Amino acid sequence: QDQIAIIVNTGDDLDWWGLRVCPDIDTITYCLSGLLDESRGWGVADDRFTCLEQIRHFGEPAWFQLGDRDLALHLHRTRLLREGNTLTEVTRRIAEHLGVKALVFPMSDQPVRTMITTPDGACSFQEFFVRDRFEPEVTAVDYRSDDDVCPGPRVLEILASAQTVIVAPSNPITSIGPILAVPGLRRALASTDASVVAVSPIVGNAAVSGPAGKLMRTSGFEVSPLGVAKVYENLLDGLVADQQDVGLQERCDALGISVCFTDTIMGNATAAERLARAVLDQAKGNRNERRSTHAPAEGLTAMRIETKSD
Repeated sequence: QDQIAIIVNTGDDLDWWGLRVCPDIDTITYCLSGLLDESRGWGVADDRFTCLEQIRHFGEPAWFQLGDRDLALHLHRTRLLREGNTLTEVTRRIAEHLGVKALVFPMSDQPVRTMITTPDGACSFQEFFVRDRFEPEVTAVDYRSDDDVCPGPRVLEILASAQTVIVAPSNPITSIGPILAVPGLRRALASTDASVVAVSPIVGNAAVSGPAGKLMRTSGFEVSPLGVAKVYENLLDGLVADQQDVGLQERCDALGISVCFTDTIMGNATAAERLARAVLDQAKGNRNERRSTHAPAEGLTAMRIETKSD
């Protein structure tokens, strides 16, 4: 793990009950520290919700549920941020305290908000995903910030020096998209000498979980592993897709991407380990065939961060 660096989306972050909550960073940190509630996929295992139950009596919103032990982390993070520490430094200190050996980096120290536009107007990603259970029709997805955004410290260095970059099977639009929208990161990923392999979160014509399919369709991409490859166009050396999508082989080949078809459903630890080995084998096979034709452009116009000056 000490050779693993993880660059994490912060477009889902929110201020809740006056506290800074970083859902993706927290899930990664809890997972690597053995604290994650695996049945829910978020929060701390065996947590209690006494504070949540009590705060309802004061009329505070309670749709975003924080457990008591989880709440302690957000209290700690918020204090450290208010003392002037960067999110990168705070994340490092929390990860070390919880015994995480991998390096966990936010994509940027400047706040970025992923916004979802529905027929009723724009809302944050967490409002769409948690409060509204991703049921509303989506007409647009964009990323916004009040500040000029730049990659977090060492993020560009990590991409430049890495041997392998794995794009996780997360939502391409709202988990990976905000990372690629940070100025310089898409160019860095296109320029790295590392083997870049993505795992498709789409099996057949649907997402394994969550609203990825709906958001890809809204953003103009086919809901399939081929659509995932198009989101990451000019960035990938390899793609790992589910074995039931083997019929897409020729279409993927036309994009110049090496594709491995395997069982991508991680129903247990054994299946997850098997998928990880397939991804690493795919990366190893591509390492000496790193393409030289990938355009270093910042990419899709939809994947940019709007600031107040835009």
